[in-house]
Amino acid sequence: MTVSTAESCTGGRIAAAITAQSGASRYFEGGVVAYQNEVKERMLGVPAEMIARYGVVSREVAEQMVKGACRLFHTDYALASTGYAEAWEGHEVEIWVAWGSENDVHSMCLREDFGRVKNVEIATKCVMEEFEKYLRVIRDPLVGLENSLA
Repeated sequence: MTVSTAESCTGGRIAAAITAQSGASRYFEGGVVAYQNEVKERMLGVPAEMIARYGVVSREVAEQMVKGACRLFHTDYALASTGYAEAWEGHEVEIWVAWGSENDVHSMCLREDFGRVKNVEIATKCVMEEFEKYLRVIRDPLVGLENSLA
């Protein structure tokens, strides 16, 4: 299994969380901090039309960043983030995180505001936890089923 990252508002913190784990060199290929739209387009293959239609802070862009990172780094899986980590110029806090493979991407939006630093920390922790759950489910599709049947 190989993993990569494509980050905007988390600024490399997802990659840092992954590489903080002992043995990460066995599966982590690399990451890109694509803070500007042009970098998302050029390196991750996010179409300019997608950004224009949905906005750079959107589920569509976050999910495309996962796909683009999988292609760029030739990895099985990727984790991504894009968002407004703090309110500014009429924008509320909105952070999209996404995870998965090129053909199976999942995402969620975080909107609560605890301040920029804490928001980024929460987004990083959230995508790591969701990715871990995702891996457990794809490895054993019956994981958690006993809870839903009760």
